[in-house]
Amino acid sequence: MTTWEYFVAPILSHVAQQLLNNFGSEGWELIQLAPARTPTPSSATSSARPRADERKRAPHRTGDRPAPVAAPVAAYVPATRAGAQIWTSGQLPFIDGVLTATGKVGAEVSQAAATTAARVAALNAVAAAAEVAGGIDRIGRVLKLVVFVASAPDFTAQPAVANGASLLIGDIFGEHGVHVRSAVGVAALPLDAPVEVELVVEA
Repeated sequence: MTTWEYFVAPILSHVAQQLLNNFGSEGWELIQLAPARTPTPSSATSSARPRADERKRAPHRTGDRPAPVAAPVAAYVPATRAGAQIWTSGQLPFIDGVLTATGKVGAEVSQAAATTAARVAALNAVAAAAEVAGGIDRIGRVLKLVVFVASAPDFTAQPAVANGASLLIGDIFGEHGVHVRSAVGVAALPLDAPVEVELVVEA
């Protein structure tokens, strides 16, 4: 089992559980994910102890690797490198090509469902950054997170929704995931998604 594989099961399983809690059987239909893999003692040991040249960059906490990189919905790339930094395009909360929710937060979408969507979108952003970096182990630290929240006129809890993304980053990268952040309320997002997440990392 590679280090990349070792980062897969718990985080996506947690996201899946949140979808089940929020959407019941409909959430299960959205998940469509492979079951978590339990490492054998030997593989867990080899994964938990990366090679010396990887230790500096390897995240400190175990979890799921990101899902496959979501295909762009227009004429752009999911992520690009600028020197030691990788910038992602805005990532939507897709699971297997399906949005976890649609509509405005505070109206059609609950705050809890939006927080789960932010977590999924952040996972997609990590996947996009990792693909450009050459693997999740090559990401040294997370620098910045931007979370856009499609908000009903009276909804003002954008930071609480954005915490879904921030906590996901912490679950994956530990102390290397401490980041600056903006949480921005907007009138609408592409495809009527409730959230969109951008990520800047160092690799």
